[in-house]
Amino acid sequence: MFDKKKKADQETDEVNETPVEETEQQQPAPETPDDGALDVEAAETPAEDPLKAAQAQAEEYLNLAQRVQADFENFRRRNKATRAEAYEDGAREFIKQLLPVVDNLERAVAQESSDETLMTGVKLVYKQLMETLGKRGVTVIDRPGEKFDPNLENAVMQGTADEGEPGTVCAVLQKGYKMGDFVLRHAMVKVVEE
Repeated sequence: MFDKKKKADQETDEVNETPVEETEQQQPAPETPDDGALDVEAAETPAEDPLKAAQAQAEEYLNLAQRVQADFENFRRRNKATRAEAYEDGAREFIKQLLPVVDNLERAVAQESSDETLMTGVKLVYKQLMETLGKRGVTVIDRPGEKFDPNLENAVMQGTADEGEPGTVCAVLQKGYKMGDFVLRHAMVKVVEE
């Protein structure tokens, strides 16, 4: 029994000694300033960091908003240009389909008729149609006597030297039309050989 009590006392001493030593080694003693003043830098750092972080985040959001706004403006500009181009393409295609009607009205005007009232009406319709096309920017390609231009005309026949100067258009077989710089239909012409 005496041995048991001695053994229990030794174990208690060992247990009491170990935590005290480990505790002292793990936790260093806090440093205190020599003059007893508070550490001002340590006190300001926690307050500044959230403020700086919030300002940086606000600046990041502002930059992101400006980029999104610029991207949207670019999208609107591209979309507007695409719509305008599509509108012009549609107008050109529609006018191309009207050109055979213009040709037929020209043939009707060129014919002689005993019915003067009918001829006056056809001439007025032709004139009004040509004015409307002119307002839309459509111009006629009709260049007899001028130098042949393959960008505006298709040479379908070859003329002789007595019909004009070499390389010039001596006759227009079918008028061509252009809208602005875009050729709707090339003129079919007869060109004097060079």
